[in-house]
Amino acid sequence: MKIREILQLINKRAIPIVREDDHIDDVVEKIFEYPHTRLIYVVDEQGILKGAISLGMLLRHIFPHTYEPKVHAHSIIAMITSETAEHLMKKGVVTADVEDDVEEVMKRMVKAEVKEIAVVDKEEKVIGDVTVIDLLKFCRER
Repeated sequence: MKIREILQLINKRAIPIVREDDHIDDVVEKIFEYPHTRLIYVVDEQGILKGAISLGMLLRHIFPHTYEPKVHAHSIIAMITSETAEHLMKKGVVTADVEDDVEEVMKRMVKAEVKEIAVVDKEEKVIGDVTVIDLLKFCRER
């Protein structure tokens, strides 16, 4: 089965997207709108995927005092002083293509230790997203 078929099964659900210059408050509001996700995709003015912001990143930004530092202090300072999505996003996110095999994508997700993945077109524009739950549901119904 191809990712294209998974996207059809989940009925083209809305994609959690913000622009690079959106304020962190807008990112927080966006995550409230999408209860199925724990990841917000960050795009540029042309809609091209530039990175992603996880719920964990948002929590560390909003509640930095509750986290024990596991990274260098400079990284923490940069994270808590971020003002826009571009400042907080992680670059180089793992993606899938509509023609990728579901099993191949699942392996990619496991290797990258991610629970959600953007589906992009040839121009790197986000056209969908799938979660591990979506893929598990497919495997169970198979």
